[in-house]
Amino acid sequence: MTAQRPREPENNDASPARQGIQSVELAMTVLQALEEGRGPMSLTQIAAASGMQPSKAHRYLVSLARVGLVAQSPSSGRYDMGPAMRRLGVESLRRMDEVALVSEHLPGLRDRTSHAVNLAVWGDHGPVVVRWEYGAHALPITVRIGATMPLLNSAIGGAFLAHLPEQLTEPVLRVQLESATLDPATRERVDEIRSEVLRDGVATTSGGVIPGVTSIAAPVFTAGDSLPLVVTLVMPARGITEKALAGFSAELLRSARAMSEELGHATHGEGT
Repeated sequence: MTAQRPREPENNDASPARQGIQSVELAMTVLQALEEGRGPMSLTQIAAASGMQPSKAHRYLVSLARVGLVAQSPSSGRYDMGPAMRRLGVESLRRMDEVALVSEHLPGLRDRTSHAVNLAVWGDHGPVVVRWEYGAHALPITVRIGATMPLLNSAIGGAFLAHLPEQLTEPVLRVQLESATLDPATRERVDEIRSEVLRDGVATTSGGVIPGVTSIAAPVFTAGDSLPLVVTLVMPARGITEKALAGFSAELLRSARAMSEELGHATHGEGT
């Protein structure tokens, strides 16, 4: 009779797939169905969206309602997020440091592309660079942390022009251009930038701020009403082919989507 091997403890960190509680994971599919439904849902709708039989989905909804994560309307019978879920959401947003969370993704993007990466936020006077990760390729000059970028001539500025309301961008643009009003040519240029960025998903400039440098910028969307951030790849223009540029743009967009999801932005099939 051979001795049996002792069982691995369930909390062994070295285990490639740590055991969990399946019922918790299934309950999460019900909550995700409610999230993606974007409004109150019937039992039938929740069951279909979560891949469960209605009877099974109902049992999960009863338990979730008991702890306040789900609420059922007495009049319509439909289900929606409960008060405990709203409190959790608010507290999660309160604790979230968007810049810090996005910054954790920058070294990986730099390593996958070998090019410099920066992160910008919207400040009182326009886009402000708050993080910079140096790449493997030398640049003629780098933008210092804290620098405010031009809206018209930088990829960062183009991304913000496309995704911020004109009430925010136009006063900054007038100050940057030292003009009381925007002439028709400038307004046309802004419309062109906005259309190009919304079409392509990224803003691209070559030599706009630094001669000999190509930049690709993409927005990182946040949860709630917070303003987006912008992540930019910065590379020497020499030797960058259209095919390479397309590949870098695709990688930047994938990374920006992952960052947006971590910040709680629900894409629901949107482009970014």
